[in-house]
Amino acid sequence: MPPTRPPHVSAYRTGRMIALTGALVGVIYGYDTGSVSGALVFLSKDFQLSSAEQGLVNSVLVVGSVLGAVLGGRVADALGRRKTMVMVAASYAVFVALSAFAPNVTVLDTMRFLLGVAIGLCIVAAPLYIAESTPARIRGAATATYQVACVAGITITYFVNWGLADGGHWRWMLGLSAVPAALIVIPLLLLPDTPRWYVLKGRDEEAVRVLRLVDPDVDAEAETRAIAAQIRQERGGHGGLAAMFRPPYTRATLFVLALGFFCQITGINAVTYYSPEIFQKMGFTGSGQSFLLPSIVELASLAATVLALFIIDRFGRRVVLFSGIGTMLGSLVVLTAVFGLTSLRGAATWIGFAALLLFTAAFNFGFGSLIWVYASEAFPSRLRSMGASAMLTADLVANFLIAQFFPSVIDRAGPTWTFAGFAVLALLAIVFVARMAPETKGRRLEEIQSYWQNGGRWVSAPRPTAAPAAAVGAARRGDG
Repeated sequence: MPPTRPPHVSAYRTGRMIALTGALVGVIYGYDTGSVSGALVFLSKDFQLSSAEQGLVNSVLVVGSVLGAVLGGRVADALGRRKTMVMVAASYAVFVALSAFAPNVTVLDTMRFLLGVAIGLCIVAAPLYIAESTPARIRGAATATYQVACVAGITITYFVNWGLADGGHWRWMLGLSAVPAALIVIPLLLLPDTPRWYVLKGRDEEAVRVLRLVDPDVDAEAETRAIAAQIRQERGGHGGLAAMFRPPYTRATLFVLALGFFCQITGINAVTYYSPEIFQKMGFTGSGQSFLLPSIVELASLAATVLALFIIDRFGRRVVLFSGIGTMLGSLVVLTAVFGLTSLRGAATWIGFAALLLFTAAFNFGFGSLIWVYASEAFPSRLRSMGASAMLTADLVANFLIAQFFPSVIDRAGPTWTFAGFAVLALLAIVFVARMAPETKGRRLEEIQSYWQNGGRWVSAPRPTAAPAAAVGAARRGDG
């Protein structure tokens, strides 16, 4: 065993760069998610879009994302997590620039479909890249930084939309993220891939080298042997997609599919994609309020996501998830009551705004932070990328349903019944989490396999980890 020594800041430089680079990819993804909410208001007028066509502008990107997520596991295994992210960043820059110059809605939808494929690959590869390069003691916080980055990107978008709203510059709203997407390729080319991917490819010496860089306090040779032994054991059984639907991983597969679906079907992207229209239905008028208020909502969401980052490895996954979904449910009940009033004005309008702000912040605190963590933790090395792909595919299918049908549903059923429906779905999500979500705090990625093999029960206590305060401090510094 290597001698015990306090970690030096410079020893974690590679780990910090991996976490930071993965987070920057998340900022770009978040920016695109939010940019269309402002652009849609103006491009709908330029292209004279119906409600269904407006939904298609959003949903066609989600369809592409579903395809990218389905392929993401295999691509990340074949090319590596890092090379997949390089390809994603480069193609994203090209497609987002072309969408900004689209002469008609057909070209715009085509570019957004291709952009969606890149995003689907990204949301599989980036959390895997971070999680597989991070020590167990801070893995939850490190992986949750991706959600912090996504929310930061959405927040930036809303302020950009607000600044460009007076001139209706929707092409700038869509196209500005091409520059940072191109620049992020540079640090990605300088970083290594993950130790687990190197072991998957039989490149154990490189795995040892990277482990020494990202976590100097572990015995890199012993850890590499443990990963290799686990992968050999897994290869003794059936592989591929079929293995996910056979014991012992049937329960894990059902868990990730349902969690991914509940994450989106409870309505978060109805708010993200269509916030200006929702605020107008609340009684807020003028582009200033319609674009500034979503910016304030996202600032609160960013604060909530950062809070989750610092407590997720202290109090555990289930506490954070329960708190987030429970608060979402309460907010949806308030929104249902507010929209049920005969007329919205005065205090009722601001109560509705506060409930929407709390709903969005609670999502990012719970669902938003935990989906990336569970997507990277639920399966062993050989199935991890495919499992993450399955979860995020379910997430994107629900996202498609929201993006395509929310404008029509709220027009026909009205906001009262629409948000009441979301409240029922949030209640079902709480019941599901209570029955199915495991507590993986402090568990090694290979160790979590035993939970599913034992029918959803732990067979041993988690290994001792650094004290919570130390883990929080490490997360604050960006170590790992």
